[in-house]
Amino acid sequence: MWLFGRKGPSGFSSSSTAEEVTQGIDGTGLTAIVTGASSGIGTETARVLALRGVHVIMGVRNVAAGRDVKEAIVKEIPTAKVDTMELDLSSMASVRKFAADFSSSGHPLNLLINNAGIMATPFMLSKDNIELQFATNHIGHFLLTNLLLDTMKKAARTSKREGRIINVSSEAHRYTYKEGIHFDKINDQSGYSNFAAYGQSKLANVLHANELAKRLKVDGVDITANSLHPGAIVTNLFRHMGPISGLVNIFGKIALKNVQQGAATTCYVALHPQVKGRSGEYFKDSNIGQASAHGRNAELAKKLWDFSMKMVK
Repeated sequence: MWLFGRKGPSGFSSSSTAEEVTQGIDGTGLTAIVTGASSGIGTETARVLALRGVHVIMGVRNVAAGRDVKEAIVKEIPTAKVDTMELDLSSMASVRKFAADFSSSGHPLNLLINNAGIMATPFMLSKDNIELQFATNHIGHFLLTNLLLDTMKKAARTSKREGRIINVSSEAHRYTYKEGIHFDKINDQSGYSNFAAYGQSKLANVLHANELAKRLKVDGVDITANSLHPGAIVTNLFRHMGPISGLVNIFGKIALKNVQQGAATTCYVALHPQVKGRSGEYFKDSNIGQASAHGRNAELAKKLWDFSMKMVK
């Protein structure tokens, strides 16, 4: 429970807020993409990055909601640089269009925050006929990252500032299918468990960051890749969980993090100097944590990379 949060080596704890972990940090001159920024911790991440001077591009499925968030941020922070762009991570066509539009805008890209996600949905297939949670939470972000990597490499070279890629995962990555990733049964409805499928997609976020970190190191580019657990937070992620949703709303305010605390680890990993040079790590409560055994399995990460590459081709 965040109520009893003790400070870790970073000086922050589970009760630290996004504003607290970025206090005094100047993000002027940086450009960030935040996916899923029209609600929950995505909105707070966008707001706090903008507060610190970062130019924030909000990748949102609901453009009207994204515009409302942008207006609210600019009203509070008149100097904020915020733009919204349409992005549906469950559709590869939408991801490709977003990446092409962003690249042609001429903006640099220093921070890519793969935040958007859906949780514990009933069995459904995406427009590309991939199980919806895996498609949205992992494949969409995997493709987006690949498409934007050259832009990030160029920005890191020209700005002489470290690029950072951040996958918002979850402790739920520990509660996946027994073998970790159902490679041969991704779309198998008969063995589908809505929560194990969520865990699988969150494990994929961790493995993707780890394998990417390894590849970026080999390339010798100044870009890091990390994953994180934001904490258990009262957000609309719980909307598919029936009676649990009601309990979360009642008891969550006492036992779970609020949105300001929930966005803290993302903002810490995105901006804090303590994180410089750290790559392939799993963060929680604005400190380095440890992923599950599956999440630390380099062979599984490589297998997922190859599997994902085939899917996006």
